[in-house]
Amino acid sequence: MAERSKPWQRPRKPGGGSGALLRAQLALVLGEVLEGRSLNDALQRGQGKVAQRDRALLAELAYGTCRQYFRLDALSGMLLRQPLKDRDLDIQALLLGGLYQLLYTRIPAHAAIGETAGAARVLRKKWAVGLVNGVLRHFQREREALLSRVEKLDAPEVRYQLPEWLVDTLKNAWPEQAEAVFQGLALRPPFTLRVNLRRNSLSEYASLLQKAGLTARPIKGVPSALILDEAVAVERLPGFAEGAVSVQDAGAQLAALLLDAKPGMEVLDACAAPGGKTGHILEHTPDVHVMAVDLDSQRLERVAQNMARLKLDARLAVGDASAPRGRWAEQVYDRILADVPCTATGVIRRHPDIRLLRKPADVHNLQHRQQQILDALWSLLRPGGKMLYATCSLLPQENDEQIARFLQKRPDASVVMLKPGRGMNTNHGLQLLPDTLETDGFYYALLEKQTDG
Repeated sequence: MAERSKPWQRPRKPGGGSGALLRAQLALVLGEVLEGRSLNDALQRGQGKVAQRDRALLAELAYGTCRQYFRLDALSGMLLRQPLKDRDLDIQALLLGGLYQLLYTRIPAHAAIGETAGAARVLRKKWAVGLVNGVLRHFQREREALLSRVEKLDAPEVRYQLPEWLVDTLKNAWPEQAEAVFQGLALRPPFTLRVNLRRNSLSEYASLLQKAGLTARPIKGVPSALILDEAVAVERLPGFAEGAVSVQDAGAQLAALLLDAKPGMEVLDACAAPGGKTGHILEHTPDVHVMAVDLDSQRLERVAQNMARLKLDARLAVGDASAPRGRWAEQVYDRILADVPCTATGVIRRHPDIRLLRKPADVHNLQHRQQQILDALWSLLRPGGKMLYATCSLLPQENDEQIARFLQKRPDASVVMLKPGRGMNTNHGLQLLPDTLETDGFYYALLEKQTDG
């Protein structure tokens, strides 16, 4: 049965112009995130309901509001005489989006206030037009005083733009690096390219970028990576459609290198979607045979699309890495990439809705699934083979502690220590922290299966 939308999720046709409709959709997207839906999923639905020319702005406002959520929420609490009711979550989201426009964009204040207030009418809540208008104008009048009050709040959420439980966890995990991590997570993510080195060298592709009016710089320790000085549409990247380059964080690009696959090997890429690491394995190691598996058939379609653009061949299968079944599970592999589901705390600046969606209970639930995947995939690894365990998490519970637990119950498993061309060694693996503009946060551990005798 199709999911029924709530009354506030059904805006009427616009009567006040595209600006009001855009902001109404912004409120709906943010409202869905506040109810627990991912920003990416909510945006996909919302962008289909606004004009093509407005879609990039909708995404910018939605991502930015999530990035600054805790500060904006504190401001709205100071501006409202009493909290809004649960059924008016859309109006709360509308206020947050309006405050974001006034604080962080170049949109003229009169347009930001007028169109945001008008959006309440689009949302079928005419009573809220005056409320939104009044709150935003109040902020404009007393902007400096209100911002000063927010800065003085003794609240880790406002200071670090992260939930308090996560602030405490990161401080305990990385006492010396925590402040740098918080600063890094507050930045916009770098726009990083993965150059297909079988087509062009890094310097050759940098020259192609320069001819296209784009400038980039390499990243030490990641031979295929270039960081663009500014983000652009992929259509502007020379050779993108032909597979000469992909967009992928430099930290994620290390997976193909650390996996240590050799020509002719059978490789399993578990939890493969959307296929960035799959494509890089095939680019990096010629004549390797890759089986890409993912639980979600729709996400697996994205792997197929990526392979088609890159002109690479991988066998694809829908399957659960925690309970292998089917033909892909009836063979053994020389290399396995276990890119497991995790809290994604290392990629918060790329997915700012994680600040709102992640809860402490998620850590325990994800730990359990990670253990299931490790145990299940280990049986598919050939003796003498290697498994690369990967997360985009900053939490030791999902990383080193998870590997330590696995080693205790698997006497046939040993750790291959990784050389830190990037990041730093931990007891069992390699941790990259998002404390600079060069990489997101990733963890890698390479496990080798002992041969009999």
